[in-house]
Amino acid sequence: MAELTTLARPYAKAAFEYAQEHNSLDSWSSTLNFLAQVVDNATVQQMIGSPSTSDEQMLAMFQAVAGDQLNEHTTNFLRLLSENDRVGLLPDISALFEMMKADAEGTVDVNVTSVEPVSDEYRQRLGEVLRKRLGREVRLNFSIDKTLIGGALIRAGDLVIDGTVRARLNQLTGALAD
Repeated sequence: MAELTTLARPYAKAAFEYAQEHNSLDSWSSTLNFLAQVVDNATVQQMIGSPSTSDEQMLAMFQAVAGDQLNEHTTNFLRLLSENDRVGLLPDISALFEMMKADAEGTVDVNVTSVEPVSDEYRQRLGEVLRKRLGREVRLNFSIDKTLIGGALIRAGDLVIDGTVRARLNQLTGALAD
């Protein structure tokens, strides 16, 4: 995984710098996200892995699927990826692009997983606390995981705050074992 990220980084950086220079971050973000989803398709994976698929065939497939979402610049970007056998990196390129975009915009996506839905008051308080702690605008995404027993798991980029009951029980077990 780390190797894929290393390979994807220069492409993501080039796309980001171009999009930023041309005030088209949102457009590129949307297109890269779409293309990453296309690459995750099993049929497309077979095309990518097949040595008999030419660069032209790969590009034609993306143009057929994406239609109007591709412009001259994103088509050239796809051509470059295809010529360098890097089309399979699109999910990683898209993820890195999103991180660069969020950093430039001073925002961060925070994923909160809890055992049950949380109240609007809790959402608002959590947003304020994280905004202060991270020094950025926070976009909260909530999900439910019934296996947590209780508490919440908060992920913001590399930061993980594990306030779940399971984590506390594991800490207690570790302390008792020592």
